[in-house]
Amino acid sequence: MVRGHKRVLGRGPMRAQAFFRHNYIAVVLEDRLTQPEQSLVAGGERDAVLAMRQRYQHVLHDELVGAIEALTSRKVEAFLTGCHIAPDLIFELFVLDRPVSDPYADPDADAPATAISP
Repeated sequence: MVRGHKRVLGRGPMRAQAFFRHNYIAVVLEDRLTQPEQSLVAGGERDAVLAMRQRYQHVLHDELVGAIEALTSRKVEAFLTGCHIAPDLIFELFVLDRPVSDPYADPDADAPATAISP
């Protein structure tokens, strides 16, 4: 996720976390606005920055879906993304065709969501 954002924007997020549960993977990217985007936000162009971010996500779609499919050996059935300015966040949700197994989970327990490295 971070590499894709860095390739398209010239800078990746400062922090990234990924979580999975059953057939869902959620990725949270923090502190990802570039300096020009920060300047636009400061100048009152918040909506323009959000619209541009949606365009970036469209460009990244195939790369991000491909990365998740390669990491999980599952097909991504749906990919949703959302951007937020303050705080500076991107949320990405991947819905897979079947659950991801957790090698550390107790098979008899319904454990809370597990964090995975991005």
